[in-house]
Amino acid sequence: MTPLDTPPARVWNKALWAGRILSAIPVLMLLVSGAMKVVKPAFVVEGFTTLGWPEQYTLGLGLLELACTAVYVIPRTSILGAILLTGYLGGATATHVRLGDPSLLGAVILGVLVWLGLYWRDTRLRALVPLRS
Repeated sequence: MTPLDTPPARVWNKALWAGRILSAIPVLMLLVSGAMKVVKPAFVVEGFTTLGWPEQYTLGLGLLELACTAVYVIPRTSILGAILLTGYLGGATATHVRLGDPSLLGAVILGVLVWLGLYWRDTRLRALVPLRS
């Protein structure tokens, strides 16, 4: 049996589920992170202060994080959501770079997972960026 004999539905189903699993990781982490910013427990406020952010930005950034994640989860707007999350996570990365904080890798890895998960669950993106010729 050659790769051309494989039914497309089976290949699509595997790619779709791989994308869903890869997307679930950053989605869950971003939802928890955004919710914690909205609730504002003491350790979050303390972390914001350590990173040089005033406490009054906690709620706004939490709501923005939740909104961008929601746009990413909706299939019709997932590409826009990935772009918005890239900007959000880019700001987080810049904050950590400015302080020389090695935890910047967390934001970078989340950004990669956002796009990798979307790549596998969205045929439009796979058509736009083919990994093989």
